[in-house]
Amino acid sequence: MHHHAPARRGALRTVLHAPAAPGIVLLAAAALALILANSAAAAAYERMLHAGLGPLSLGHWINDGLMTVFFLLVGLEIKRELVDGQLSTWRRRALPGMAAAGGMAIPALIYLAFNRAGEAAGGWAIPAATDIAFALGVVALLGERVPRSLRVFLAALAIVDDLGAVAIIAFFYTAHVSLPDLAGAIGALVVLVALNRAGVRRIAPYLLVGAVLWVLVLRSGVHATLAGVMLALAIPMDRARAGSDGSGSSPLHRLERALHLPVGFVVVPLFALANAGVPLLGLSAAAAVAPVTLGVALGLLAGKVLGVLGAATLAIRLRLAEMPAGATRPQLLGIALLCGIGFTMSIFITLLAFPAQPLLQTEAKLGVLGGSLLSGALGYLVLRGTAGERGSS
Repeated sequence: MHHHAPARRGALRTVLHAPAAPGIVLLAAAALALILANSAAAAAYERMLHAGLGPLSLGHWINDGLMTVFFLLVGLEIKRELVDGQLSTWRRRALPGMAAAGGMAIPALIYLAFNRAGEAAGGWAIPAATDIAFALGVVALLGERVPRSLRVFLAALAIVDDLGAVAIIAFFYTAHVSLPDLAGAIGALVVLVALNRAGVRRIAPYLLVGAVLWVLVLRSGVHATLAGVMLALAIPMDRARAGSDGSGSSPLHRLERALHLPVGFVVVPLFALANAGVPLLGLSAAAAVAPVTLGVALGLLAGKVLGVLGAATLAIRLRLAEMPAGATRPQLLGIALLCGIGFTMSIFITLLAFPAQPLLQTEAKLGVLGGSLLSGALGYLVLRGTAGERGSS
């Protein structure tokens, strides 16, 4: 691994490292999934996802295996921000923390207003999630028009949101628990913590124990991807010393850098390809206005804005936090709208909420696609329209 990049970076590398690129690839993968699901290839597409590969089907390998790598990256980002980043002090946590809490509670309540009882009520957490890659991708498309303070606020908010989603998956969407496997998983965690405490700096031993942890968590009934988050929290990280740029060479920083491209360009697009394919042609008009569809779509579109903007405004009014530097209120509205992009996490929670109800899954995915698309488009337009404005800084 050489550290000196050549002076002229290849066009491909420039594209790969552009912050908007993963969002665009994700959008393309989702579009491809929709095309496949609504074409003559639909049956073959379904068969392929259900094809067995050893102990799991292809779809399961993607959702329980590859997505563990996504959750590993999410975990590394959460840890880095909490230990030494945008969420390292209570002062910094106040605004994104309160905004994320509002942005999870209000969508859940809107969803429950449409789906009070029955099986559908289990989907309450679907509109509570924010898609960090997508939302930051939209901001990246706007470039310098969005103050850096707002980009940081959105990233911190999305990370707190991810933490909330992980907790929800662990506590609310855990099926029957196998105690022997759970005990084994705790044992693996103890080994990981011991490696960290012993000062082991190579990443390989952590990944090996992490693989064992994943198998045990998969068998335990707790969702397998949570093994990724647990592993992340055990990876050693150095705090940045004064004067250093903070992008250290600690195991956590190295692993995070190594995972960015594969997660952004392989894992998440494959997840979208496997799960965003909603057979629109076979749907009745009723599905578009079904309580689950409306609950998810309005939860994302209206709930996120009301929750994020309301809680952020309250935090600023109560002097618990300051308005992000150089930002205007309309720009804060634009950022709150972007939080309504719930794509990856929302679809992930849909699969956990309705494991055996394909119709409810389809309705929820329809709501996720519609609500996310509208939120993203509106957020983009609002932020573009307020580009020239500068807040009092």
